[in-house]
Amino acid sequence: MLKNKLYYFIIIPLVLFFIISVTSIYSASLNLSGTEIVTKQVLWYLLGFGIIILTMRKKISKVSDMAFYLYLFGNGLLILLLIFGAQINGSKCWFVFPGIGSFQPSEFMKLFLILANVKIFEIHNKKYPKSTFKSDLILFLVVLVTTLIPSILTFLQPDTGMVIIYFLISFVMLFVYGIKKSIFFILFIIVSLLLGSFLYFYFNYQDNFISLFGTSFFYRIDRILDWSNKSGMQLTNALAAIKAAGLFGFGIGKTPIYIPEAHTDFIFSVFASNFGLIGTFILIGSIVAFDYGLLSLANKTKNKNLKYIILGFVTMILYQQIQNIGMNVGLLPITGITLPFISYGGSSLLSYMFGIALIVNYDHNKN
Repeated sequence: MLKNKLYYFIIIPLVLFFIISVTSIYSASLNLSGTEIVTKQVLWYLLGFGIIILTMRKKISKVSDMAFYLYLFGNGLLILLLIFGAQINGSKCWFVFPGIGSFQPSEFMKLFLILANVKIFEIHNKKYPKSTFKSDLILFLVVLVTTLIPSILTFLQPDTGMVIIYFLISFVMLFVYGIKKSIFFILFIIVSLLLGSFLYFYFNYQDNFISLFGTSFFYRIDRILDWSNKSGMQLTNALAAIKAAGLFGFGIGKTPIYIPEAHTDFIFSVFASNFGLIGTFILIGSIVAFDYGLLSLANKTKNKNLKYIILGFVTMILYQQIQNIGMNVGLLPITGITLPFISYGGSSLLSYMFGIALIVNYDHNKN
């Protein structure tokens, strides 16, 4: 059924992710109130695989024609979230439906942003068939505004990590599209000046900074800038569990120490403690194979829309993979970024599976 051998680099790692995710969440759930989260993760995975299989022979690549509607729908959800969202751990990132679960719109907004950017590229190509500095600058500004709208709404939740992902997606897609490199150089200068001014204001006028931006934002910045000295119990326990795991780990359900947010942010630490160095190599190897399969497909395809979608998708998950694993081992600040396909979460998992379904379908049913 899978005509292209590259799909094996995508589908086989997905199956391994499923096994790794379920076993790790089971281990993490033993320190929680129950194991119902394991059942939910299994159901979300089965639903995701079902979506991929059912859409293989259906022509859904035209979903890109609905890109702007999906983009507007996603922003509408982000606005409603600020009004009606449930506040959990100081953030309004989820709609909570009693007896059903929670839904995080920003997870799907990442995919909607990718599709919106692709549609913008299509329209721009028709209007400006010849690339000039002026035309590229117009494209850059349009994509920038398109990215800023959900970024501001998401920042207000607050969810800084997701905002970073939005901008990474758009800038990588613009880079691959091939806009003039001088625009990126100008952007770098402007961002450097703004960031330098921002940090100068933060370090030298903290009272005024708090008055302007609020205490919550001040402590978010403080946590990022001073993360190595303020890691807290999460990182301390995570590192202790990983270091003690040895070559083969402690086994399923035998995490030696309590790790806060073990089923989401620190799922990597749970898996590493259960399966040791060997298991960690298998997980990282699966991640590398999966990313390689997607990048190879992007390199192979002649469909520009598919190339942009894949590279936007890979940017999204690659950043999250590096950030999550990095913060689990103390190399990067703790930002609340989960590990794609492994951490518990229906919204994130289903958004990734929709992305895979779209990519596979695009390749099977070329325009």
